[in-house]
Amino acid sequence: MWQCGDVDTPRRADGAFSPIDRSTRLRLRWEIALVLAISVGQSALYSVLTLVRRYLVSTPISQQQTQLNPSRDTAVFWDVLYQVLSIFFALAIVGLVVYLLWEPGGNALRRIGLDFTRFGGDLGRGILLFLIIGVPGLALYAVGRALGITVAVVASPLDAAWWTIPLLVLSAIRAGLTEEIIFVAYLFDRLRRLGWNWWAIILSTAALRGAYHAYQGFGAIVGNFVMGVVFGWCYKRWGRVMPLVIAHTLLDVVAFVGYPVAAALWPGVFGPPPAAPSPSPTPSLSPAS
Repeated sequence: MWQCGDVDTPRRADGAFSPIDRSTRLRLRWEIALVLAISVGQSALYSVLTLVRRYLVSTPISQQQTQLNPSRDTAVFWDVLYQVLSIFFALAIVGLVVYLLWEPGGNALRRIGLDFTRFGGDLGRGILLFLIIGVPGLALYAVGRALGITVAVVASPLDAAWWTIPLLVLSAIRAGLTEEIIFVAYLFDRLRRLGWNWWAIILSTAALRGAYHAYQGFGAIVGNFVMGVVFGWCYKRWGRVMPLVIAHTLLDVVAFVGYPVAAALWPGVFGPPPAAPSPSPTPSLSPAS
């Protein structure tokens, strides 16, 4: 049964949503546009443009690479500092979104199901989703590489050091919180209040999730669209975002930390990890897994 988005939304006696006035509707639309412009919407636009650019260059897309956790500086201290700050500021945007969901007399975290009141059940559902999405996702990536429609994704190009795994785990948590809270918890709440039906919300947010990962190629678009549909349906049914965050975090931890092993076992699919690139002069909200 759906619980999350309906709790604090005005309801009529028959249980349907009460229509909101024009000014509230306009405010919500502006709020959604601004949130997307500074978070996943911005990244989705850059991601789609990156995909277009990949097809405009002479190198086939199957011979191109992308890095999910690139080094930000050649000096270890500054690299770690920039990595930590990047994670912090990304989570600050997540905090802003939760703040926008907060309403007088209510608890936004409890309303979207991002608490520990049902952690046992959330963990079990998260692991189940991890297995349902993870194995087919890996197969889809391999098929995409074989068909030449997916770039080689280098999940953890950071140099091996004592701080590498903690940073990769933090990056996985950041990705899980960012995508599931904004794509699912926030957009489901706001679009439902605007009167969208459930499947319109599920399909549109799944499409946005696919665009967010377009820089990885068409295989990633399809895979993440399917993931978005499954996660959206589960959120509608369970009313809790915590299982989705757990599943997404587990997927990324396995991808980030297990990448060197995968590259060694299947070099034709994953390829060897490249040398760390020069730091980007303009760090930004780059799409994560």
